[in-house]
Amino acid sequence: MITKNKNLSNYDKATIPSVKNIRFGIVVSEWNAVITEGLFQGAHDTLIDCGVALSDIVRCNVPGSFELIYGSKKMQNCDVDVVIAIGCVIQGETKHFDFVCEGVTQGIKDLNVLNDTPVVFCVLTDNNIEQSIARSGGKHGNKGIEAAITAIKMATLRRNNL
Repeated sequence: MITKNKNLSNYDKATIPSVKNIRFGIVVSEWNAVITEGLFQGAHDTLIDCGVALSDIVRCNVPGSFELIYGSKKMQNCDVDVVIAIGCVIQGETKHFDFVCEGVTQGIKDLNVLNDTPVVFCVLTDNNIEQSIARSGGKHGNKGIEAAITAIKMATLRRNNL
């Protein structure tokens, strides 16, 4: 999704399905915590704003973005209707960025293909810290908010057995 000239924080509550009795799992990477905590706060506050009970939000932390795959897999087995995987990988001087981004993307895709509980991809893959700040509560809004709205819609899709 291109974020240029788009604020990720905009959503219309009138178009959001009911969240009654939906349980949300949120897995948060501790790496780049300034960014991931901003994304978590955006997701958490949006779920609450849309009517999710605090008791229906379960959080766990993992050391880094690569570990989001395992954390999300474990969360799928914790009686939740949907999982949000929150991470941030920032380009460095080596190919490590490419390997982590590819691994996390494919791992989360695999969880969605193999299991019935959807996992929403909320992993920033930016060229620099400024881009990450802009997308975690800065000038482009907060990707965590977008992930929360996506999670509500995916949990509803799962419940409707479509």
